[in-house]
Amino acid sequence: MKFFYDLLPVILFFIAFKIPEDPTDGVMLATGVAIIASLLQVAIQRLRGLPVDRMQLVTLGLLVVLGGATLALQDERFIKWKPTAVNWLFALVFLGSEFIGRKNLVRRMMEGNIVLPDAVWTRLNLGWCAFFVIMGLANLYVAFNFPTEVWVDFKLFGMLGLTLLFVLAQGVYLARYADLPVSDKGGE
Repeated sequence: MKFFYDLLPVILFFIAFKIPEDPTDGVMLATGVAIIASLLQVAIQRLRGLPVDRMQLVTLGLLVVLGGATLALQDERFIKWKPTAVNWLFALVFLGSEFIGRKNLVRRMMEGNIVLPDAVWTRLNLGWCAFFVIMGLANLYVAFNFPTEVWVDFKLFGMLGLTLLFVLAQGVYLARYADLPVSDKGGE
């Protein structure tokens, strides 16, 4: 359910984009819808007394700034940069976690479910860094080398599909550690 909840503004962006016949009008409508949907998500969470992730707030901030610039200047280039900015920010956070704190971000998120050697935690974390950098580059390539309609489809289906493939590849990589006794998983 959280997965769908997190994707809701992107899904609404996609739906709103398809309403007008002119792609420029579609981007403007979709951008406004995404901003409103994201603001409502955060407001509802706060009203219900639920915590709001820092990254959700940062993503909202980038959406408001880049989406606001898109609407104010009637220039879709700004909103096209948003997925890249978010992905590169994630890459920086994951990379920074290698040097700040005792455990990297991937380890903090997953170690309750799996025990791995330290070197594997590092590889996974750096793998996510590389993935986010590549996703940001892929977004820029599609956004500025293909029609806006293709970019909107890529933003929802392409990026989601690539993320699922990366998670599956990570699962295949981790499968080799599934049968190790806990005592063998402490270091590599």
